[in-house]
Amino acid sequence: MKEYAIDVPVEPPKELRSLFIPIPPEYVEDIYKSDDFLILVGPQHPGSGHMRLIVRVRGDIIQEVIPDPGYVHRSMEKLAENRLYIQNIPLVERPAIMDAANFNLGYIRAIEEALDIEVPERAKYIRTMLAELCRVGTHLYDAAILAVFLGHTTGFMWPFGLRELICEALVRVTGARFTSSFIIPGGVRRDVDESTLKWIYDMTLAMEKRLKSFERIFIKNPTVIARLKDVGVLSKEEAIKYGVVGPFLRASGVEYDVRKVEPYEVYDELAWDIPVSDEGDSYHRFLVRVNEIGQSLSIVRQCIKQMPEGRVISDQIAENGSDIRGSFYDSLSDIVLPAGEYTTLTEGARGTIIYSIISDGESNVPYRVRIVSPGWLYLRGFMESMKGERLADLQAIYGSFGYFPPEADR
Repeated sequence: MKEYAIDVPVEPPKELRSLFIPIPPEYVEDIYKSDDFLILVGPQHPGSGHMRLIVRVRGDIIQEVIPDPGYVHRSMEKLAENRLYIQNIPLVERPAIMDAANFNLGYIRAIEEALDIEVPERAKYIRTMLAELCRVGTHLYDAAILAVFLGHTTGFMWPFGLRELICEALVRVTGARFTSSFIIPGGVRRDVDESTLKWIYDMTLAMEKRLKSFERIFIKNPTVIARLKDVGVLSKEEAIKYGVVGPFLRASGVEYDVRKVEPYEVYDELAWDIPVSDEGDSYHRFLVRVNEIGQSLSIVRQCIKQMPEGRVISDQIAENGSDIRGSFYDSLSDIVLPAGEYTTLTEGARGTIIYSIISDGESNVPYRVRIVSPGWLYLRGFMESMKGERLADLQAIYGSFGYFPPEADR
């Protein structure tokens, strides 16, 4: 049947002006003059997370999604310009909360590279272990939020219960559940005793057994598969084009992991694989991270088995090689980086973390700190994957990306 356009003047509601929608007025007018609808999703949590999605739909088919982040952190990079290098350690680990060790590691490695600090081997193993524990904790957190978005209450509680084991491990090592600021220039704050390492080793075995129950309850649940399979597909070419990173890039068939491509700490001394999938849909974005949990638990066990004896703090930083408590400020407060720019790549739980520190060579505060977080890098791919999908699938696709708005807000 031929469509007939009726040219009737349409005025968008005046209320839209007070909603601070970050799109041109002409775009809103065009939607109101067409058969499309404009839907504002969020910000609410849980739901869209701390981000508003401006969704253009035709019927119940998504035509376009415009992200409107900025409801959480702001100005972290500017704050860093007015703090000592060591005072920025608690600051830079905040964007991802559970993935604190990986965010800290990227910042600390940039400082160590600038000062040519040699990190003791034992400290490298401890740092790698912490990074992988945080990766597991982040993936479990994202699995729980995905379950909430799908309306699966049990699927939410199970991974959150497992995540408590990770939090307990971090407490035993660092004294904090996640944002511990434990990694410092030259190593870690203090050594880890053998009883703690044994507890963590046993915990990883117990977690693997419990993950089998979660697999039966949620991962292989027919309803979950039906909600996620063939939904929100990103092809390999699209994933590369839109700059997707981390497990979401690997779920579209790109075998790229910074830990393999540019190894740091002790990743090149351990045996592990990169989980990859070619499907690129919401279900396989989830499955890749499930498989990464298994790889990370194996890495943690290898770290504990192969961990050598010795110092955990470089002798360039402190005389006491096992504990910096009592001399932390005296040892690290006067750090001044040579003039120049220092950049590191780190594989966080959700993808590539880029740190750039610029120093003027004279001050004990950075001239500039730039953080490019994975949440910002794969935001475009996340939006593109929703085009052509049904509105009811929006939250399922959102959860499949494990999107964490504070990462983008910084």
